[in-house]
Amino acid sequence: MHTNPKNQSVHARLGIIGGSGVYGIEGVTIVAEHALETPFGKPSDPVVEMRPAGDERSFFFIPRHGKGHRFTPTEVNYRANIHAMKQLGVTHLMAVSAVGIMKEQIRPGEMVVPNQIFDRTKGVRPSSFFGDGVVGHVAFADPFCSVFSTQVANASDQEGAKTHRGGTYICMEGPQFSTRAESHFYRATLGPSVIGMTALPEAKLAREAEMCYGMLALATDYDCWNEKEGDVSVEAVIAVLKSNAALANRIVKQVAETLPQKCSCSCHAAAAMAIMTNPAMIPTEARRRLSALYGKYLGTT
Repeated sequence: MHTNPKNQSVHARLGIIGGSGVYGIEGVTIVAEHALETPFGKPSDPVVEMRPAGDERSFFFIPRHGKGHRFTPTEVNYRANIHAMKQLGVTHLMAVSAVGIMKEQIRPGEMVVPNQIFDRTKGVRPSSFFGDGVVGHVAFADPFCSVFSTQVANASDQEGAKTHRGGTYICMEGPQFSTRAESHFYRATLGPSVIGMTALPEAKLAREAEMCYGMLALATDYDCWNEKEGDVSVEAVIAVLKSNAALANRIVKQVAETLPQKCSCSCHAAAAMAIMTNPAMIPTEARRRLSALYGKYLGTT
């Protein structure tokens, strides 16, 4: 469990990164759109600010792949997406992601809240805000915030979803699905629960940005290991996503409404001791680039 050793509270603010279906949440009003620039380029789309009926708190949403699903998992500008959320004061980042199923007991249409990730990406996705004059290291043993993940799972249960708590998410490069040999290898060696294409570097960047990161994984299909169920297809994935969109949106709304007003978590101080570079040797441009993230440590805020 992540606990802030200094017991410092922050005002909790929710961000959602997921599919475009989040635009249509019943009982939630769009109050603004924020077209933000970041030192790392443009986010996938303007950030949409939303507010549940009767709630004074806003939450923020970015469609990970852009409106109309324009970016492959490799092309998504993860750094810009996370930085944009940081600019808006987001403290809790909830990923909503379609995933393939790697365990028999999980069925299409059910929800998984994973607690681990195994990286099978190819190293072509920028995965850190550090570099170019500043070296930093954050702990990443537990990539998902356990407290926030419990809140996500509780919200899923509250909305009547069959919810699987814990399990490993394999993050592959894509955009192709797995070969059958790969799928069998993952099951035999890792025993994962689900497989997807976007949790990394998203989770790494959320940790560097000192956010609590949790995932609602929408199980859409059996990966190709399960030959009895037939090979994964885009048509099958889309069909399950469409049928489950309303449920996922209700869970998002439930998280937004039940997130505590304040939170004490070590995630919010994850970079407190991360920077290794001698402060006197950090370039001015690097200080500017990292100001929104680490200004409190670099003396720029």
